[in-house]
Amino acid sequence: MKNYQEWYDKTKSSLLRHPQLLQLMRVFNRMMTVLMPLAYLTLLGTSLMSKNLGNDFYAYILVPALGFVLLTLVRKWINQPRPYETWGIVPLLDKDSSGNSMPSRHVFSATIISMACFHASLPVGLILLVLSALLGLVRVLGGVHYPKDVLVGYACGLIWGILFFIF
Repeated sequence: MKNYQEWYDKTKSSLLRHPQLLQLMRVFNRMMTVLMPLAYLTLLGTSLMSKNLGNDFYAYILVPALGFVLLTLVRKWINQPRPYETWGIVPLLDKDSSGNSMPSRHVFSATIISMACFHASLPVGLILLVLSALLGLVRVLGGVHYPKDVLVGYACGLIWGILFFIF
């Protein structure tokens, strides 16, 4: 991205002029690291207690786990630097790791959990998919991922979920 530095500087200064929005963005980013595991554990718990224990419960464990491992391997192979490593920016979200920016594992994880929940409950799944997309936006605005990182992470989660939960 040729003008990333300029774009991020404008975005960051806009967010810094609205401290409530910046705080909301940071709280949302942290909240998602609690909400998605809670949604996932709730899904596993309700699946475990249902009469149709067999297929769904094991699929809800194996599909996200296998996707997570495969995505992690691809990410390590690509090993793309993060925006704050390549450009002279200070991210708005706390992050100090290097490389492994693409695809976003946070967004993939949120999306595959959303797809599993979508399989169990259409309304809950749709809400979680919207929240996963918002997480991607927050990760980009926060300076820890490029837009393509979160788009690929989201797409991978959708495709993986469609392959295993919809078909």
